[in-house]
Amino acid sequence: MILTLPDAADADSPLKSDELQVLRAQYEKEGHYVGVQTKFNYAWGLIKSSSRNEQQEGVRLLSDIFRNAPERRRECLYYLALGNYKLGNYAEARRYNDLLLDHEPANLQASSLRSLIDDKVAKEGLMGVAILSGVAIAAGVVGGMMFRGAKRR
Repeated sequence: MILTLPDAADADSPLKSDELQVLRAQYEKEGHYVGVQTKFNYAWGLIKSSSRNEQQEGVRLLSDIFRNAPERRRECLYYLALGNYKLGNYAEARRYNDLLLDHEPANLQASSLRSLIDDKVAKEGLMGVAILSGVAIAAGVVGGMMFRGAKRR
């Protein structure tokens, strides 16, 4: 049975606060005996959040499920990749996403997420190169001015 996963864009639409509160209340109600499905649902809601702290908590909960519930690893891989992507942890996002694609090469959601990750890494890489180039040019100008000033003395 192949379970379809939502598109990566779905993660950009957070739950309404009352919807997340329902998931949180169920999670807290179950306490130390929280079920895997309840924890997963709450983690999913947190990943969708626009709050970085909630996203981090969602990734933490999913990591716990991944370690302790082998039957849920496949679903966790996608959401761990998505959560890390939203947090800007692109290497981790790629690692989890690639693990999913190793098992399901035709997974369209994971393929879509791979493209988003690659685009973001490329964009940030270009931005980093531009910043370093700007610093190098500024250092060259300052160095040139200092060198010229030293020659005049």
